Order: sequence, then structure tokens, then C-alpha cells
Amino acid sequence: MSIFATGMSATKIEDMRLPLLFLSLCAFPALGEGIAEQLKWNFQARTRGETRNNTYDFDSSRNAVTDDTYLLARARLGVEWQPDELVKIAVQGQDVREAFSKRANVPLQNGAEGDDSFDLRLASIELGDPTHFSFKAGRQVLSYGDERLVGPLEWQNFSRTFDAVKLHYQTPTWWLDAFTSSVVRIRRSQFNQSDWLNDAATRNQFFSGLYFSSQFLPFQTTDLYAFHLHEENPTGISNFVTFGTRHKGDPTKLRGWDYTVELVGQTGQLNGQPLSAYAYHLEGGYNWLKSAWKPRLALEYSAGSGDSDPNDGRVHTFQNLFPTNHPPYGFMDTFSWQNMQNVVLRLAAQPHSKVKTTLDFHSFWLTTTGDAWYRANGTTRVRAINPNASSHAGCELDFTINTKLTPHLDMLIGYSHFFAGAYLAATGPSDDADFAYWMMTLNY
Repeated sequence: MSIFATGMSATKIEDMRLPLLFLSLCAFPALGEGIAEQLKWNFQARTRGETRNNTYDFDSSRNAVTDDTYLLARARLGVEWQPDELVKIAVQGQDVREAFSKRANVPLQNGAEGDDSFDLRLASIELGDPTHFSFKAGRQVLSYGDERLVGPLEWQNFSRTFDAVKLHYQTPTWWLDAFTSSVVRIRRSQFNQSDWLNDAATRNQFFSGLYFSSQFLPFQTTDLYAFHLHEENPTGISNFVTFGTRHKGDPTKLRGWDYTVELVGQTGQLNGQPLSAYAYHLEGGYNWLKSAWKPRLALEYSAGSGDSDPNDGRVHTFQNLFPTNHPPYGFMDTFSWQNMQNVVLRLAAQPHSKVKTTLDFHSFWLTTTGDAWYRANGTTRVRAINPNASSHAGCELDFTINTKLTPHLDMLIGYSHFFAGAYLAATGPSDDADFAYWMMTLNY
């Protein structure tokens, strides 16, 4: 009860009244005896300690606010109610905190996770049968494929949700989603809103898409998709389409072998300028399925286009949309899927039924040094552009241990080291960086 008392302002309660009233009205006709048995409660408490050194400036000569050790905490409380087999209502609140850090606890400033007092994370109603045909409206998670373009970014303390309406149609061999949405923006000490609900917003953002996934070939999943983003910013209007395909092999049907091929293109307008860009991901691996440790060895290559001439009035930098960029391009979150090339050697093993380990080695290049090095959020730049610099940014080594301590409690331990490359040496300080973390997650 103390979370509500200290974290919810009068303004926030007022802002939440409409969506909660909507859910109450939808639920009212089904109220009656036995409602308690129809409710399914869920709870999550997650705590993560992090220590970072040089991960933002690659400079050991200064003690930046981002070189720090701090604690991140997240609590979620939700409930699902299914009064009828064709009606499902879900509501979830979330409270996130950052403690013991030198930087201000303001989300997304200086890389901070920050504080966001108890707020509405999910609030949706789903009508129909999700195994055949359904309609879902309200605040919800959108996740597609390997989440390289659209995902919840669960590593981030407050993660990502959308205010959306979505149609889902499914058969035994394929399914199709059609949606339109607006991403929810984190507002410290205010009710988190998307542009749909915020009359004062200038972005007028709408993110829509079609996603088709099939298993017509028994040994692989084949996806086709098209996403459209409309957004109005002070720098101009963005209105572009992202279209792609993804093919993912099933190792259980390919004698241990697996593969992923994803090809993506973009065309339209970005901030008032013509956009033409591409990205792709290639991956092949082998799984020792009969071995007790179930090891997997894989080699990957990812690339996203960059803009070699930012002054020609045209944009060629791939736009990464709303991805989960952790951990495809390194756990330090130094890269997104734009103006980058990444070669990865991955080794995973399961030495115990409740213990999983991974060891990844990345090598990064900029596609063109005429464009910036973009961090995982797709906007923050690591360094000023230097067209004459070497394109090799560096290498990253990631090691993780994931343990299931009890049926409800998980522990994750990880360490990453970044070996600074020639690009950093040509653009400023070029010291190596370190990142270590320990995370406990309780789920009910």
C-alpha cells in the first residue's frame, strides 16, 4: 500500500481514471458470484546491480557520472480476468527505481534507467479466440520475430509497451497480425502516455504493421512483414515503410543444424528527407542435441546501412524502429542495427538442467565513417563523425550464467569487456571498458 501512497500523485490518478473506467464498464455485465476464481494475479520483483567503467566515454582519465555502481529495482503487479472464453481483460502496474547512482535518476538521461513511480504498464481487453481470431485493444506488448525491429526490451527497467489495437488470425500452419499503435513514453512523476492520449504531444506518432508467420516448410519458420511509421518532429515529418522477411531453421528437424536469415529494406521520408536504407542478419549454428550439456556453436553476421554523405539531402541510415537490442549486438548496448557490421562467435552450454551459460565474442565495424556510431537506443552518438577514421570500432566479450534457483526465482550473472578499436583511437580517448551485473528475478 505504501507504493501507492508515496508514488501516485493526484494528477496521475486523475489521468488513469479513463482507462480504468473503460475496463470497469467492460467488465460490469459479467460481475457475479465466483469472480475471485476467475482472477489470475501475477507479480514480479526484479533487482539488478550494475557496475560500469568507460562504457560511455572510453576514457579512464576522467571519472564520469556513467562510471558507477548502482542498483536497479522493478516491481510489477497485475491481474487477468476471463469472465467468458471469448473475453479476456488484463491490467498491470509497474514501479521502477534506480538507487545509489551518481547521475540523476531521470529515465534516459546519461544512460539512466531512473525512477518511474507506480504506473499503468498494461491495460487491455481481448475479444475472441486467440488460437483462431481475436481483437485486442489497449496498452499491450508488441513482439515479433527475434525482436530486432519490434520488441518489449525487457532488459530495460521500465521496458516498452504500446497503446494499440491489433487483429490476430491463426490457423494450424500460419498466423497474421494487423495492428496500429503508438509507443508509450516514460514520464517521470507523471502518467506514462502515448501520443494517442497526450494532446500536447507534437510527434503525432502512429506505428502500424502487418506480420505474417508460417510453417509451410516443416523445418523452418518463414515470416513476411511490413511496418509503417508516421511521426512529426520539430526537425520534420517522418513517413516510411520497413519491409522484410525472416527464415529460421529448426535444429530438431535439421539434425542439430539451425540458421536465421533476415533481410530488411526501408523507403519513404525521414524528417522531411528521402529515406532509402537496408539491414540484414545471417546466422548459422550447430546444436549437440544428444549431449548432456546441450552445447551450441554459432557464427553470425549483422549489418545495417549508414549514410556516407549527411549533406546530400538524402538519408541512408537504417532506422532500427522499436527493437530489443540487448543482447544481439553485445550486452554493453554500444551498438544498434544501423551503420554497423557485427561478426559474432557464440558458444552456449547447459552444464546443469537449471544452469545455462553463454560466451559471445563480437567484432564491430562502422558501415561508413561518414555516419555516426549509434548506441542501442538508435539516437545517442558515441563520437563526433570523422570520415577519415578507421571503421573498426572494437571487440566485445560477453559471458553470462543464468540459474533457476527455485521454480519462481532466477539469477543472472554477467561480465563484459570491450576492447577499444582503431575508430576510438582516431576520434578521442580509446580505453577499454568493463561492465558487470548481477540480477535476481522473482515471478509469480
